[in-house]
Amino acid sequence: MVPRETTLALLIWGVVFVFPGNAYRRRRGRWVSVMGTARVIFDKWDGRYSTAMSEVRSSAVRDLFAAASRPDVISLSGGMPDVRRVPHDAVQRAVREAMQHDGASALQYGSSTGRVQLRSTIVGLMAETGVRLSEDDIIVTAGAQQGLDLLAKVFLDPGDVVICEGPTYVGALQAFSAYRPRIECIEMDEHGMRMDLMEETLRRVGPRGAKFIYTIPNFQNPAGVTLTGERRRRLLELAHEYDIPVVEDDPYGRLRYEGGHILPLKALDADVIYLGTFSKIFAPGLRLGWMAAPRPILAKTLLAKQAADLCGSSFAQSVAEHYMTGTTWRRVLADLTRTYHERRDAMLDALTEYFPADVTWTHPEGGFFVWVTLPGYVDTRPLLAEAVERGVTFVPGSDFFPAGRGANSLRLAFCYEEPAKIAEGVRRIAEVLDDTLGLYRAFAAAGAFPQSACVGRGVDR
Repeated sequence: MVPRETTLALLIWGVVFVFPGNAYRRRRGRWVSVMGTARVIFDKWDGRYSTAMSEVRSSAVRDLFAAASRPDVISLSGGMPDVRRVPHDAVQRAVREAMQHDGASALQYGSSTGRVQLRSTIVGLMAETGVRLSEDDIIVTAGAQQGLDLLAKVFLDPGDVVICEGPTYVGALQAFSAYRPRIECIEMDEHGMRMDLMEETLRRVGPRGAKFIYTIPNFQNPAGVTLTGERRRRLLELAHEYDIPVVEDDPYGRLRYEGGHILPLKALDADVIYLGTFSKIFAPGLRLGWMAAPRPILAKTLLAKQAADLCGSSFAQSVAEHYMTGTTWRRVLADLTRTYHERRDAMLDALTEYFPADVTWTHPEGGFFVWVTLPGYVDTRPLLAEAVERGVTFVPGSDFFPAGRGANSLRLAFCYEEPAKIAEGVRRIAEVLDDTLGLYRAFAAAGAFPQSACVGRGVDR
């Protein structure tokens, strides 16, 4: 056995696989980690893997799951829907109906496009948001995440340009990275992507100079901001002018806590590629989402999907069909929305109460996340270890950029913990920040280093 720190250092160089114990024992009434060491297996296959795999980085959110699952840790890191509030009897009824009505077909291979009954359900869901489709405009995917991977496979060659928000969804960066594109990030403000910066970027890359523009317009992950209706229209105008497709990822659109509904990009332009998911309105464990796109794009995507998984789970699709029949799911979603709203308010109140005056954060109108920005001399990544020691997790901001930015930011999730735990978690993070900011101010006051000490470290100022 070797120290865990040594194995992590070796892992950076691609030398080893690490198998952590992830074990916890109860001692004197507290849960204590016994993961002091890790077992190492040297990778004799090193050098045989594809070059593309060297570009794929691990998801910071997934990496935090082990720590966040500890009973004594308050998780403000992962965007996990609170499936504890989904009535088990409603799910059991959907499973029984799937077997009673669909029988063997629910257990058999299915169409690569997805069951027509579920696609019909999706057509109805989209119509409620203002998007008019037919079943033939949709394919069912293994969550919206598979849609991202399939689009990357269909569109991207090494060196191609992808334009997205900065910061952006870490899962999108992970999906795109295997295909080695060059990612251009557009800065956001409280109204979403800045169209003046988008226009500058498009002028620089030129017509057809990017393979697509990727955006999460509603309650963006990780920033929590929403693209205004005016900016949505301008984005589509620019996309048409420069002949670049738009990919709209909309996992949180039905989770609005204040303000009015804004039409999806797909409702304004039929050429938009739209990704949706059942993870936030039913259950992420089913791994069900969908893609709505122009049919030539769907045809190419379907070829990529067949190579990836032949077809999705007929059983999971049948269960979702029956769960989404009737009004139970709407009552459950309304309860979830009220719950998330309460938790969002608890987080915003706690941030106001505990965080230092020179720290700012977004005010999401829906979704799961708040984006926190600290002074430019702070790097949140080394602060995470101290936060975990104090029993709370967050995601460092640099994980939401391709490289070299966002180090002085962090993402907080309010979707899973109860309000009292959210407040306590924010208080614990504030303690970590107070220690760091206080130390810096003390050194600055003593003239130990200039105010610009951390310029050039790749942090946002």
